[in-house]
Amino acid sequence: MGTDGWSGTGLLTFVGLGLWDERDITLRGLDAVRAADVVFIERYTSILAGTTVERLEESFGKQIVQLARSDVETETDRIIGRAREANVVLLAGGDPMVSTTHIDLRLRAAAAGVETRIVHGPSIATAVCGATGLQNYRFGKSCSVPYPAAGWFPTTPAETVAQNFDRGLHTLVYLDIREDRYMSIPEGIALLEEMAFRRSESPPSLYVGVARAGAPDQHVAAGSGDRLKQIDFGPPLHILCVPAPLHVMEREYLEQFGGL
Repeated sequence: MGTDGWSGTGLLTFVGLGLWDERDITLRGLDAVRAADVVFIERYTSILAGTTVERLEESFGKQIVQLARSDVETETDRIIGRAREANVVLLAGGDPMVSTTHIDLRLRAAAAGVETRIVHGPSIATAVCGATGLQNYRFGKSCSVPYPAAGWFPTTPAETVAQNFDRGLHTLVYLDIREDRYMSIPEGIALLEEMAFRRSESPPSLYVGVARAGAPDQHVAAGSGDRLKQIDFGPPLHILCVPAPLHVMEREYLEQFGGL
């Protein structure tokens, strides 16, 4: 009987890789990878921008099979089918259960009688608090800003930001990740401003951008949209916070570490 109450012949373990490179995995996660019969990785909910799959394989001493988005979201038998009889690990950036995609996959595995376990990893959802000084308990609902497409320009993220602000809550804004493109902080701000304009609302007056959280060259900057759109934040990954009115300690922290 496993720790989650399941007793199948196989095992599916979700292992978080952390924030930046192959050294961010926990020791417990590394043990799980090295004990696995099959190791998968998905790289569309998040990536480790400071490493490659090849470097992960070299560091972990395991071959790693890269999954397509459909393998994780819809055609899940590639994972669950193997986990019925083998010890399978699914690697994901950050903490694996921050993604609803992985929650859904775990539910599917449980319905199929496959035992599942989780090895948590450092997540941007908590690391952003240390990077910015914005207090964890003051964050409201998060949102994602996607790249618009022809005939499609959603404004829901701006609505989420406005609702949180009205309640005195910060917003964590995830920026779109594509196979060949990673949204930057200036791009995200420009899109949020356009969304606010289309909703006949004023855009936020203060943003905090975090680039490459957990990396040696992590970059944090706070200020107006105009100021941050002029900053070169460098390579990905980028994430954005829209603060509510700041607590005195939050303001002091951003003045010291974010250039506010």
